[in-house]
Amino acid sequence: MTYPLSFRRKVMAHIEEGMGKREAARLFKISPNTLYVWLRSPDLTPKKHGSRQGKIDKAALIAHVEAHPDALLRERAAYFGVNTNAIWEMMRKLGFVKKRA
Repeated sequence: MTYPLSFRRKVMAHIEEGMGKREAARLFKISPNTLYVWLRSPDLTPKKHGSRQGKIDKAALIAHVEAHPDALLRERAAYFGVNTNAIWEMMRKLGFVKKRA
């Protein structure tokens, strides 16, 4: 969870006024470890985290399924260079289901 800069400054102000670090952590309901990280960092602004990108191109997977309908999950995983579970999850999201005869 990312805490707003105003909240971080409020916590740090209490510590600068003489409040104990553990006491401040309890009062503001944050982890003491988080507080120590804030104390070590030169800047209190939250770090930007990039969005997670998937390795599997959805259009390419759909084309592969249409071209090779009998391929196994492990074969598709090897083709795309990912784990078998990643292929299974993506196929489930795209609506491909295992047909039971």
